[in-house]
Amino acid sequence: MNVPFYRHDLTADDAVAVANVLQSPFLTSGNVGRDVEERLCAYFGTKHALLVNSWTNGAAAVLLALDIAPGDEIIVPAQTFIATANVAELIGAKAVFVDVDPATLLMRPDLVRAAVTRRTRAIIPVHLYGQMVDIAALQEVLSDRPDIVIIEDAAHCFEGELNGEKPGTRSGCAIFSFYATKNVTCGEGGAVVTNDTALYERLLQTRMHGMSAGAIDRFKLGGYRHWDMEKIGMKANLPDLLACLLPSQIDTIDARLPRRDDLFAVYERAFADTPIRLPVTIGNSRHARHLFVIHVPPTIRDEAIRVFGENRVGVTVNYRAVPTVTYYKKKYGFTPGSYPVSETWGAGTISLPLFPSMTAEEQGHVIDTVRSKIVPMIEAAQATVAR
Repeated sequence: MNVPFYRHDLTADDAVAVANVLQSPFLTSGNVGRDVEERLCAYFGTKHALLVNSWTNGAAAVLLALDIAPGDEIIVPAQTFIATANVAELIGAKAVFVDVDPATLLMRPDLVRAAVTRRTRAIIPVHLYGQMVDIAALQEVLSDRPDIVIIEDAAHCFEGELNGEKPGTRSGCAIFSFYATKNVTCGEGGAVVTNDTALYERLLQTRMHGMSAGAIDRFKLGGYRHWDMEKIGMKANLPDLLACLLPSQIDTIDARLPRRDDLFAVYERAFADTPIRLPVTIGNSRHARHLFVIHVPPTIRDEAIRVFGENRVGVTVNYRAVPTVTYYKKKYGFTPGSYPVSETWGAGTISLPLFPSMTAEEQGHVIDTVRSKIVPMIEAAQATVAR
């Protein structure tokens, strides 16, 4: 049996939405996108939402809107995807790393507080794998620095909640990804939600080269309207050709979460009596169940990936600790042990297949492969260390 790492749920029926856009005057950002933005505001309970063409470009546009510049510092967790740190570097700021909680793998408020300097302008907590960082706790440790903006990396956490609050409720903004493997997807894309009207108005410009009016606004009165550029921006808008795939998924996302809960629970029960490590689930929260990750001894991780491949189980790594990649090691001189929790997790993590259309047979094959092939490898590695 072949089990892919991911299989999306879009079908030929979704092509109807694309065909409708093709019959309209606007293929780029237009009324379809604005409808999606209204749905996002309704779902998250925020005043504003803006579609972007990727999480990365959306985050960079946010940093430009906040006038973050060379010399400024942005605090990010060491255990995340490289994009979280890269956006700071792309605009000339400095990514400052902090280690994560050993149980949840989420950003620790105390380590954030210790990393703050007079140059700190923003913090990007990552809702890793679908669990939310405690934004209220972050705000508490930063109570004396209201100038520091919290930008939530919610790429994994569309339907997540903590203490009844969704991403974007308390922070400067929350940024989502609609990449191919996300719980809500249009292949490529993302969105920014915020309650900060001033940030929203600046972001309208920085996501579109800095222009004061997008295409639909320049021509909405039947003729051309001049535009201006007051601040630098980038090309970060999402076209209606992709945005049209989102409405039905946003409308049904909560109804689809129980299926992910069920798949998660089956995995957790199957591995409960094994030496496999799993991230701890936070209480009083709703987990978005974006990724199911396991941790094996780093000494066998690459061999385990090879064994999964031999057994036709698609897996991936989410993620190596960012300070261990060549760019950051060379630029900042990071050495092993700088961020021990992130480094250990990143060296041994493996993401297993998880998608709503996964059959019991497919999941059973993954579980059998783990229990019959991977667990003995872990036990042998642990016995070697014990000797």
